[in-house]
Amino acid sequence: MYKLFFKIATRFLLKNKLYSFINIFGLAIGVASFVLIMLYVNYERSYDKFEGSENVYRPYMDYLEGDTFAPGDAMTYNLSGPTLKEKFPEVLDYVRFYYFEKLTFKVGDRILEQPLGSLSDASYFDIFNYPLLKGNKEVVLAEPYSIVLSKSFAKKLFGNEDPLQKTISAFRDGREAVLTVTGVMEDVPKTAHYRNSFLISYETEKTWTDWGPSAHELNWNMNNYYTYIKVAPNTNAALLRQKIIDSDIEEDTEERHNIEAIESIHLYSNKPYEVSANGSVTRIKFLSAIAFIILILSWLNYVNLSTTKSMERAKEAGIRKVAGAKKSQLIIQSLVESVLLNFIAMAIALTIVLILLPIYNNITGTDLSLTLKSLFGFLPYFAFILLGIIVAGLYPALLLSSYSPAKALKGKIRTSTQGLTIRKGLIVTQFLATIVLLVGTLVVTKQINFLESQPIGADINQTIALRGEVVTSEADSLVVNDFKVLKEELKTLPFVNKTAIAQTYPGDSFDNLSSTRGIKLADGRRVDDKIFYSYHAQPNYFDLIGFEFLAGGTFLPSSDWEGNQVVVNETFLKTMGISSPEEIMNKTISFWGNNDWRVSGVIKDYYHFGLKSPMLPIVIRYQKEVSNLLVKLDSSVTSTAGFGSAISQIETRWKKVFPQSTFNYAFLDQKFEAQYEQDKAFKSAFQIFTLLAIIIASMGLFGLTSYTVVQRKKEIGIRKVNGASITQVLTLLNKDFVKWVGLAFIAAVPISWYAMNQWLEGFTYRTTLSWWIFALAGASALIIALFTVSWQSFKAAIANPVESLRTE
Repeated sequence: MYKLFFKIATRFLLKNKLYSFINIFGLAIGVASFVLIMLYVNYERSYDKFEGSENVYRPYMDYLEGDTFAPGDAMTYNLSGPTLKEKFPEVLDYVRFYYFEKLTFKVGDRILEQPLGSLSDASYFDIFNYPLLKGNKEVVLAEPYSIVLSKSFAKKLFGNEDPLQKTISAFRDGREAVLTVTGVMEDVPKTAHYRNSFLISYETEKTWTDWGPSAHELNWNMNNYYTYIKVAPNTNAALLRQKIIDSDIEEDTEERHNIEAIESIHLYSNKPYEVSANGSVTRIKFLSAIAFIILILSWLNYVNLSTTKSMERAKEAGIRKVAGAKKSQLIIQSLVESVLLNFIAMAIALTIVLILLPIYNNITGTDLSLTLKSLFGFLPYFAFILLGIIVAGLYPALLLSSYSPAKALKGKIRTSTQGLTIRKGLIVTQFLATIVLLVGTLVVTKQINFLESQPIGADINQTIALRGEVVTSEADSLVVNDFKVLKEELKTLPFVNKTAIAQTYPGDSFDNLSSTRGIKLADGRRVDDKIFYSYHAQPNYFDLIGFEFLAGGTFLPSSDWEGNQVVVNETFLKTMGISSPEEIMNKTISFWGNNDWRVSGVIKDYYHFGLKSPMLPIVIRYQKEVSNLLVKLDSSVTSTAGFGSAISQIETRWKKVFPQSTFNYAFLDQKFEAQYEQDKAFKSAFQIFTLLAIIIASMGLFGLTSYTVVQRKKEIGIRKVNGASITQVLTLLNKDFVKWVGLAFIAAVPISWYAMNQWLEGFTYRTTLSWWIFALAGASALIIALFTVSWQSFKAAIANPVESLRTE
């Protein structure tokens, strides 16, 4: 019997090619979109999941701002871990990291840079359950000057040789450390917010780094460390968190420790000094909503088309019933057709996913793939899809099996008021979702364009930041002198306009900013409940970057205050309660134990981290220390080839002065724009999936239009015989759809306003929810609806009425 059902279903789908194509194509788009989005969602939610990860937490610092504490810093002190373990029995162990964004290594004559590594406590492998492939985890990080390499880094350094007990040199700020390879670990997964490609024993810090005599002692002075703790299984995390907050272990009333689960960091944490750019749970929620909306729209589309077709199949059902078919058999027959159609759609959907996955990975910046592991994570979603297929197929099946044989054979089947209301409701729902997505697309696009178009208060175009590790000079004075030589060399290049040296620049990471919470003015005023950020630069930095001075000017190298000069920004004045720039000119401020920082200038505010972060109170210090060499290129250098040639010539000069060194460069404008990469990817995904939702909704509208034309075929014929014009017939058929889109618009406005207002609250600086966004979305939905239905309506309006009335 089921074989017969399958044959009948196959014949029906082959016979009704347009119906089959629209249904299969709509379902395939819906399922493919759902799979692509949820692959990304699952990927984002899989961060920091390893055996025992549920018991791992990251301490961080809260700072007092006014009367309340706010999350202030992802870094903690070197004393934080030991103190938490000592005072709280729930804390079994801890590990501290001092993070290296990049470190220079030398093996033989080879000099190379390796990103992402840390100084680490020996307890690393007890807390992070990543495999150690070679070495003993109890001893690999126990001794000073020991290093554990990731598998890929070990291969990069030594090829297929056994790296154990081999020595390599590491350089930081010109200081060399000769390290012994004591272990090789598996590469840390990409789904880890803290990825180490090498680990240097924590004890190495005491003799390698040059941070002053007290820096290596356990203290509450330098919060430059990431700390992770492992708690006992079944620990009440909320209770432990509150105990830590209340304990005041650092004995400072203006700051406190807090903890967060490592599994939540990637999506929920966005603090200063994060080790890497995290994701956004808001984006994930929006994408998940879009995925389910598109999938449900495809099912509603299928229900609309199937119920439309059931009117044409009423006589077939009547004949089958007269021939002895039971109601259950008709239901099964209809469900077999539904399953076959959905199976074909699923196969096409998976093919679409495989084809589009590389493009999708490029948009999202990920490396997603359809593996057994990823498919296993889809089991709950597959169950939901299966349930949706059954429900979507069941309603048309029940409708078709419920027709009276007598009425069906006489051609007097008419849709009940309830049935018509359901189908109208489906169309209203489809266009409600479409309008909400259109509003979302317009708002997201407007916000990202707003972020990219706002002036940042600095001129970073045509500017390159040069940086490298010099491995031949340890004395700072030698490096400074060599940089003077390099600057003179660069001035001989015709395309170099200006050069300057600075610790950081607009668009750079938090890592290169220092911070302090206590600044005092000469008149005794003091602010301790705000975070001030600081970096050093040399005099010509301000001119190169194009900062505008409100008072004073750049540093004066020959001044008696040469080494203690600072330039502050407007937000610094507001934070300190200073009313005018002139009020602080040539006055001293105190921080870091130095009472003699003299203010030589005040600059207008600029966005150091883009418009996603609030304006920061900044203090720029005069210091001769070498860090980034900034080079402003002439405006005549515009083409890709021109930039390539300029970089090549600059590198030649660099290598001439520093033959034993690494060379890196970054365009400041590109680095600044990189802050918005995830937002731009979200915008692209929103636009693409909204377009797909519109296509699916249009198909549903096409189905209902077809149904309406079939139902009113004779009515249209009678009206035409009685003199109705084509325009009047079009109005008759289209006016209901206009009303339905209007109802959808009325319902969509408050929903979309609330949803997008919630999304915009995640930005410090944001665009407005202009009225025209909602008007444009509603008008677009109406145009789409009229365009979709007018084709069918026009065909009905120009049809010969004799054809529709010949049976009367």
